[in-house]
Amino acid sequence: MEDPRRLVPRTDVVLADPRLAPGIERLGLTRVKVALGPALTRCRAGDIAPEDVVDEVLGKLPESPGGLRPVINATGVVVHTNLGRAPLSLAAREALALAAGSTDVELDLATGQRGPRGRSALAALARAVPDAEDVLIVNNGAAALSLVAHALAWGREIVVARGELVEIGNGFRIPDLLESSGAVLREVGTTNRVHLADYADAISDATALVLKVHPSNFTVAGFTASAGAAQLATLPVPVVVDIGSGLLQPHRRLPREPDARTSLRAGAALVTASGDKLLGGPQSGLVLGRAEMVARMRRHPVARAFRVDKLTLAALEATLEGPPSPVALALSTTRGELLDRARAISDALGDAIDSEAVPTTAMVGGGGAPGVELESAAVTLPERLARMLRTARPAVLGRVDRGRLLLDLIAVDPSYDASIIDAVRNSSRE
Repeated sequence: MEDPRRLVPRTDVVLADPRLAPGIERLGLTRVKVALGPALTRCRAGDIAPEDVVDEVLGKLPESPGGLRPVINATGVVVHTNLGRAPLSLAAREALALAAGSTDVELDLATGQRGPRGRSALAALARAVPDAEDVLIVNNGAAALSLVAHALAWGREIVVARGELVEIGNGFRIPDLLESSGAVLREVGTTNRVHLADYADAISDATALVLKVHPSNFTVAGFTASAGAAQLATLPVPVVVDIGSGLLQPHRRLPREPDARTSLRAGAALVTASGDKLLGGPQSGLVLGRAEMVARMRRHPVARAFRVDKLTLAALEATLEGPPSPVALALSTTRGELLDRARAISDALGDAIDSEAVPTTAMVGGGGAPGVELESAAVTLPERLARMLRTARPAVLGRVDRGRLLLDLIAVDPSYDASIIDAVRNSSRE
């Protein structure tokens, strides 16, 4: 007679187990069946008993419906491109959850007729930068520049300094982006020096605009010269300033970083920027400036390809109107505050773990404020813990410096300190 422990339960019987109901509701029936298949195979082989099949399935279910894993950013890079750039505020996350369902993103509920798309997000951006006559939101910073070229410079020349023909992430280059959008580039100056006269000499009837690109991911030092927005605004063609990092007004900790308000007041016709860097919002591209030029961009056929979705609109509005973003909080935190937290974490770890609180130097990252050093503090640990913490749940990502693992706290919300302590303790036991 066959051993009853070797009897394999039917699939429908296992799926009816109430312990699997939360997983089916959260992950979907298909994902649960994927985990069930190997469990039943092991049951047939006699590796597990029939009554243990459900526990086996529960142990194999993923933590979330998607493949992305949460990471505590202890690298000392405030806006980390590989971690999705700016983390969103709680207000923005709540806005995302609300926008995930049916919303009035393009509907006037009072009349029941179609309404302006993203009107409240656009209004929030306009309030944040009152110097702009009109504003537009697209799906990233590169899209904003591409739309400028499509709508305002198709078949015409864009005058730009040679030293500002930058390469951005993953090998993409600004000149390739602009030329692929139908514009002709007219380069002026040299790699390290450009003067107002260089721009003036290049302007002709074929010129559509002058573009000034902020080199947001590198610095040029030494024998250098450049023309600012105020100088360029004296030229007889519109000036578009790509500030890159999305700083909307001056920041005391980043005095050399260009911002939208200052650029517009200096005479820029348009300012383009990213929304997911220093602004601290979701991935998006911002266009701010003259109403006539923004209107031409809004009505251009290619604008549809760069249209932003309701989730981005909701998160961006909450970032603009809500409490300070995590990026803003990081930039306002003092080294003294961070050292106090680092000492508390080190004390909580105890003598069994080799740790110490130390002052460190952090950076903005993410294509903003290159070369600017931010005073910060970290907890140092043995280097061997780096890999184990990266694979912890949640993952804790630090940086290795001179044989020690540093968990820099400038970009870590204080609410995560307890999670860091638990993760270090668990990793040190492995």
